[in-house]
Amino acid sequence: MKEKQPYKISSIARWMWKASAGSRKMIAFATLIGIVDVALGLLFVWLCKQTIDVATGNVSGSLTTYGIWMCVVMLCEIGMRALSSWIANTMGVRNRNQLRMRLFSRLMQGEWHGLEQHHSGDVLNRLINDINTVSGLITDTSSQLIITIVQLVASFIFLFSMDPSLAIISVLIMPVFLLFSRFYVKHMRRMTKDVRESDSRIHATMQESLQNKMVIKTLEHDQEILNKLDGLQDVLEKQVLRRTRFSIGSRTFVSVGFSAGYLTAFLWGAYHIAIGKITFGIMTAFLQLVGRVQRPITELARMIPGIVGALTSSERLMELEEMPLEETGEPLTTQGVAGVRLEHVTFQYDDGTKNILQDFSADFPPHSTTAILGETGAGKTTLIRLFLALIKPQAGTVTIYDNEGHSFSASPSTRSNFVYVPQGNTLFSGTIRDNLLLGRANATDDEMWEALSSACADFVRELPEGLDTPCGENGGGLSEGQAQRIAIARALLRPGSILLLDEATSALDAETEQMLLERITASETGKTLVFITHRASVIDFCSNVLRIETLA
Repeated sequence: MKEKQPYKISSIARWMWKASAGSRKMIAFATLIGIVDVALGLLFVWLCKQTIDVATGNVSGSLTTYGIWMCVVMLCEIGMRALSSWIANTMGVRNRNQLRMRLFSRLMQGEWHGLEQHHSGDVLNRLINDINTVSGLITDTSSQLIITIVQLVASFIFLFSMDPSLAIISVLIMPVFLLFSRFYVKHMRRMTKDVRESDSRIHATMQESLQNKMVIKTLEHDQEILNKLDGLQDVLEKQVLRRTRFSIGSRTFVSVGFSAGYLTAFLWGAYHIAIGKITFGIMTAFLQLVGRVQRPITELARMIPGIVGALTSSERLMELEEMPLEETGEPLTTQGVAGVRLEHVTFQYDDGTKNILQDFSADFPPHSTTAILGETGAGKTTLIRLFLALIKPQAGTVTIYDNEGHSFSASPSTRSNFVYVPQGNTLFSGTIRDNLLLGRANATDDEMWEALSSACADFVRELPEGLDTPCGENGGGLSEGQAQRIAIARALLRPGSILLLDEATSALDAETEQMLLERITASETGKTLVFITHRASVIDFCSNVLRIETLA
């Protein structure tokens, strides 16, 4: 597979500009405060010079007055920095929340199969770590970059006004720094991308292992998982050390130039004091100003790894945002009980290895009860996904219709006609009430108890906290059968005239399954029922049976 080319810097910059929406005023305010702080710093340098010159008798004036002014400026600087810190933290958390909400909304509203190319652990890693990195650049580094440049220019002008030759000497490292930075960014960007991808693999391994801890233990695979994690961490450590060596070497190269500049300024000043050309006050100002000229260049060098990291993180977030969105629109609901008709449908998944369905036609009329049978991989669950418009056929049509002449092509807008119970444990952490309200947000207690009764989940009445009994992740604290019945009750609360049950009774014993099927088929006579099952007991409650054959 051809490796994806990195995004252009201009594309990343436009994406970041868009990501800064909602924070731009505060960023501008923070930048203004930083510039004021730079001005106060330069004023403090001038006051130091004047104070020393007054103390040495080179300039007339009051030490008390200059001392008071120095205290005032110092207090103002402290106030500016405190205000800047408060704004930075406030702005940072707001921007992270906005960016995370924007991307999470995109993922939730994207096409169902859009996330298949990414591990869920990798996606979470991007939504947490990469967003933090990008937000740091947007809300902090961008402002600091402008402030640093202003400080560099202002300090250089101040120093130039006192000694042009010294000012030029102090920034001789700048052209070398600019030339070197291009080489540095290119290599740092590649190494940072490797580090971020390794970090995502570690995150994905840990998340998947914790989710499947029982399977790992029963397979006695604990040590293999630990060895895998250890290997991934070794790779990450080597990548981080390689990046660190490159970064330290680069900073050392730049620091040598800065140290040489500062030493030159010191010797320059000492020589001019010796020949009586400058005062001690000017010497003090020289040293402070050279520091204020070179410190911004040092800060720029320190910012580069963060900027490169943010570029890499932005690319990873841009990849998520490129996932296609589902169609949007008002719900399209039939007036009467709905049915589903498939006509000459052909479908294959993105790998394109073979057709799952080929020229397939079937009808599930309103009020009918149908059992769908077939071998694993024959396309039973694919049918459900086509009904719900989670996937689209390459050929043919899927139509939602009623007996009163209303019909719609299957789309995200027609999901309002369906009630779906997927196979497996699909409960969320929270309480039983929280899970039931996902079916219908305004359901009353009586309606929830009725749904639980229809789903043979009357055991909830015997729990000490009833509807408010807490559930752990994936229904922790409940048996598989209990969790499955609560999931069915949740589905029964949802409006929709087509009830889809995908192996929904797989965790139930025969007696409970029999009772559940009797209750559902009796209480849901106003719905179209579709069962995907391997159990013969389900077929006894269905008026139609559809067998799907695996394509050769």
